Amino acid sequence: MIPDINIEDYNYELPEERIAKYPLGQRDSSKLLIYRNGACDKRIFREIPDCLPENTIMVFNDTKVVPARLFFHRATGAQIEIFCLKPIEPAEYNTNFAAVGRCRWKCVIGNAKRWKGDILESDVPGLKAELIDRENQAGTVEFRWDNGETFSKILEMCGQIPIPPYLRRDTEAIDIERYQTMYAHEKGSVAAPTAGLHFTDEVMKGIRDRGIELENVCLHVGAGTFLPVKSSKVSGHLMHQEPFVVKKEFIQKLLDSRKRVIAVGTTSVRTLESLYYVGVSCIETGEPAEVAQWAPYSGEYGYSLEESLSAIVSWLDRNGLEELKAGTRIIIVPGFRFRIVDCLVTNFHQPQSTLLLLISAFVGGDWKTIYNYALGNDFRFLSYGDSSLLFRKD
Repeated sequence: MIPDINIEDYNYELPEERIAKYPLGQRDSSKLLIYRNGACDKRIFREIPDCLPENTIMVFNDTKVVPARLFFHRATGAQIEIFCLKPIEPAEYNTNFAAVGRCRWKCVIGNAKRWKGDILESDVPGLKAELIDRENQAGTVEFRWDNGETFSKILEMCGQIPIPPYLRRDTEAIDIERYQTMYAHEKGSVAAPTAGLHFTDEVMKGIRDRGIELENVCLHVGAGTFLPVKSSKVSGHLMHQEPFVVKKEFIQKLLDSRKRVIAVGTTSVRTLESLYYVGVSCIETGEPAEVAQWAPYSGEYGYSLEESLSAIVSWLDRNGLEELKAGTRIIIVPGFRFRIVDCLVTNFHQPQSTLLLLISAFVGGDWKTIYNYALGNDFRFLSYGDSSLLFRKD
């Protein structure tokens, strides 16, 4: 059954001065809030290796933010902003980024009413944009260029890193490096998995030295991730679809290992917890399917985690595949049953957001203890803000 949740119950006052507009000078110098057994403490992020439980696996999202915000102009001089959201043709990210001469994307269009359907020009010679279809502020845009470069290179030449709108400033040079995790690898996100922004090589070495295993998943973060819920009931909120990839070797490790799992970021949580429902689809239909938004709440599943993950591995083996590629719209709210993730590293999120609902679900509804502590101890909030290490409270 879909949970009956009032979003107003997940509101809090976030003063403008508590929103971190810029990153700190050193990634790992941010504050670290530790929540365990209903109590909070604070450390510095570089000390996180000493705070992590032993005999664990730490999971990172290695997606890479692309410079997805482009600016074109009409013959009249009117500027049109085009924000690339999702590849349409070719539909696969890496294939689209490798395209030469032409590709199509689902986009958000700034000044949409001023674009009358004419071909737009760019400051990059030969780069044009044509509107294929439009629905309100979004549409399918075809990009064409004649300089022989890949679309990935085109984005690097003229695109901007799309920092969150709540920073209320333009993208600056510092964002090119700092709105990106140091382990980012797979291009495709239009927003950073910000929990990972605090990690440095030294911190990663400290974690390895503790004997903690490091693993990667990849979920490309969409523009809707950080949007507040606008309906009064959470049931009225529509989650966006995000593609993710998990290697078969890692799924097998989750099956074989008795180790607890630490997720770095809410995107890693959503990826990992989606695996169970992908496995259910493999059991019941013989193949994986996109995880529906309310799948965790729509029925009782009698399958164990081992049965579910085994079904994924078996399907991958039958099809000669080494990685699972799927999509998820999963929403994690109070009442959700966590099956994989035991600890979570995450930043501090906006009021009335799906991310705050996830935090509440993870800590058994005790989110106000955490956020009151953070507000009372000068923690910085949102993407460039400070971090927390949360131990799950069932």
